[in-house]
Amino acid sequence: MGADTHKIYINGQLVDRSEARVSVFDHGFLYGDGVFEGIRVYNGRVFKLDAHLARLFRSAKAILLTVPLSLEALRAAVVETVRANGLTEAYIRMVVSRGAGDLGLDPLRCSQPTVIIIVQEISIYPPEVYERGLDLASVVVRRPAADALNPAMKTLNYLNNILAKIDGNQRGVPEVLMLNREGWVTEGTADNFFLVKDGVLVTPPTYVGILNGITRQVVIELARNLGYGVSESNVTLFDVYNADEAFLTGTAAEMVPAISCDGRTIGTGRPGPITRRLTKRFRTYARGEGVVALDSITVRT
Repeated sequence: MGADTHKIYINGQLVDRSEARVSVFDHGFLYGDGVFEGIRVYNGRVFKLDAHLARLFRSAKAILLTVPLSLEALRAAVVETVRANGLTEAYIRMVVSRGAGDLGLDPLRCSQPTVIIIVQEISIYPPEVYERGLDLASVVVRRPAADALNPAMKTLNYLNNILAKIDGNQRGVPEVLMLNREGWVTEGTADNFFLVKDGVLVTPPTYVGILNGITRQVVIELARNLGYGVSESNVTLFDVYNADEAFLTGTAAEMVPAISCDGRTIGTGRPGPITRRLTKRFRTYARGEGVVALDSITVRT
């Protein structure tokens, strides 16, 4: 299916990509007022759909945004859109914005939320990055405090992440680590962070200012099932520099190894054995090829 024939779901209708339109008065466009989820389709299955939908509804509740569809109806709309695009390996972007209003900030001026579902192929990093690993850098852009803009809410306001991404681009690295105002490592611009030290996985806790990623949760569960210890505890840049291994997790990126940070080599400078083993197990799990049951929705017709 060509890009121009992709079907986009907008407010109950499937339209061609070239016909997809949103009002310039939509507060998602004007102010980043809305929430979203990114979801993967593996081997004809929508992966962890219910977990993503539950998080979407939690984010919407936190910003007093009423999703105009029930959870069941939104689930059906996702499956319908995936089927309409005929893809068995894809990325889903689901957006619920405040909807069209006026040029003021007041959300009460928006009469009806906008619901959009996009399904397309995606590739965040080239295949060789998953084999070789990527370089990281810490940036001066700080993660917002939870009492300012709680990162547990997956909102359309991503300027903080974009500024950090710009910093990374200027540093010549594909991903960065953001610190909070206390100096603790939080996460990347779009991915959660893990390091491995003495056979134990360490990942920043949610309270330092991270999104509790769905892939992050899956990796923690898989690691424990494989017998590895997992510690959700504060991480400093010193810990990153002296880790045995490191990797990032995210819906779009999946699991990608990190081999350096701020010019310091992490471990041997190659993806480590625990990272490689977990990556293999995650790929098997996500595609439903292993013995671990999936709570995915089959969309293959």
